[in-house]
Amino acid sequence: MPQTLVHRLSMTGPDDTAGLAAAIRDGRIRPDAIVAILGKTEGNGCVNDFTRGFAVQSLRLELARHLPPAAVDRIALVMSGGTEGALAPHALVIEVRPEDQERAGPALAVGQAVTRDIRPEELGRRAQAEVVAEAVAKVTADLGISDPADIHFVQIKCPLLTMERVAEARARGVTTATTDTLKSMGLSRGASALGVALALGEVPDAAVTDAAIGTDRSLYSTRASTSAGVELLGHEIVVMGMSPRWSGPLRIDHAVMADGIDIEPVRAALARLGLASPGQLPAADRDRLVALLAKAEAPSTGRMRGFRHTMLDDSDISSTRHARGFAAGALASLVGHAEIFVSGGAEHQGPDGGGPVALIVR
Repeated sequence: MPQTLVHRLSMTGPDDTAGLAAAIRDGRIRPDAIVAILGKTEGNGCVNDFTRGFAVQSLRLELARHLPPAAVDRIALVMSGGTEGALAPHALVIEVRPEDQERAGPALAVGQAVTRDIRPEELGRRAQAEVVAEAVAKVTADLGISDPADIHFVQIKCPLLTMERVAEARARGVTTATTDTLKSMGLSRGASALGVALALGEVPDAAVTDAAIGTDRSLYSTRASTSAGVELLGHEIVVMGMSPRWSGPLRIDHAVMADGIDIEPVRAALARLGLASPGQLPAADRDRLVALLAKAEAPSTGRMRGFRHTMLDDSDISSTRHARGFAAGALASLVGHAEIFVSGGAEHQGPDGGGPVALIVR
């Protein structure tokens, strides 16, 4: 039975691979077993956030010291920009080792896929959702998971539009969903999330239309986390769930926050995983919490719990940056540290103003 190992490595910058190199050197990480690396980098998380590409390049160069090019290419490198507030830059290195005879399942199972490159005119439309849905369904089956309820988180890196990509589409006589490159990030995130919702049966198939993407907030996935970047044209998808065909010490569960300060569902998920605490997690339990991943966004109504917020009115700072820092502070107060993976922009990822959260516990 295969087993999953997850290593959380602190980073001093987007090009910091020292922790990964040391873990490989010490034998704590087997490079041939790595299937994905998820990272938080300290850029702005917007269209021109090149810290994501810088981090990917740095990781690929380090991995190339230990693996042949084809083996490096099969590893999903999902970088999420933006560490506002006290969010700590870090990487989650995920290994899948072939067998573990000591522990019976079910246990954390992780699989990944890279989709074909999508055309600019597909981005933010039904066609993009279908590409993602097909990939998620295939990975789920490969993990030996038959019940979609056992999938707890799907992390996706998806593309965005640049003016060059828009112009290329126009030259072929087709239109794109938007010509606003920043808006394209939200549409791509939303279409990707609805692809997850389709694969997991969370929304009716007929409801996912071009017109619904980015507008119908009643349609969402409770387990999708999508992040858009300029550094790719397809999708890098990491599926996490509980499979009876897997073994090992790690377990995963998820929660859905209704807004950026709704930590009680997260506390309940921690309790289901054996980390019950009326307040902040005690230090002894923090080491058992291997990873916390969450989505965050500003409520579209301009109000949170009846009070006005200004995240959508700030012309200097993107609302996604406000939301990341805000939700991260609330979650950090619960778990006792801020080395957590909070991604901004939760279009069709949880209810309006909220977002899914995943917890991996040893």
